[in-house]
Amino acid sequence: MLIVVCLALNLGFGQEDEVIEWHPGKKLTWADFKGNPSNISNAAAITASGITYSFSAQGTADKMELDFRVSCHFYPNKSWYKYKLANPIVLGHEQLHFDITEVYARKMRQELAKAKFTKNAKSEVKEIYRNILRELNDFQNKYDSETNFSRDTVQQLIWNKKIRKALNN
Repeated sequence: MLIVVCLALNLGFGQEDEVIEWHPGKKLTWADFKGNPSNISNAAAITASGITYSFSAQGTADKMELDFRVSCHFYPNKSWYKYKLANPIVLGHEQLHFDITEVYARKMRQELAKAKFTKNAKSEVKEIYRNILRELNDFQNKYDSETNFSRDTVQQLIWNKKIRKALNN
């Protein structure tokens, strides 16, 4: 139920690690959760998702134009669930964690598109990325807190609608 935001660029995930890229038609199933459950966690499930980016820049020292790609990923081998606690409500809660990560990937794309870059584009992009991840982490924690990790079904329905609306904008 708690999200682990994996910073793919910072944790050194290798090419061999399986990832599922977010797209509107893809809904997670329990089969996507391939990690080993934690014995020390009370969580029913953990969704490991994150934002990755790449970019190239060209221009002058004062004005750089960026060509960038920002993606939202789910990491099956770092995500897990406890079979006895698994149910459709918990799976829906975990799906929303993945969807929230996509909302923030879109926010990063918007930030990059409107920002002005200089010869320091690498550090300027990294700063935008760090700010987005900080906001994402706070938002994910708020989601878990307000839904009581999916136990508050009324709040869960409110959040489902809120994130669906954000994804449809």
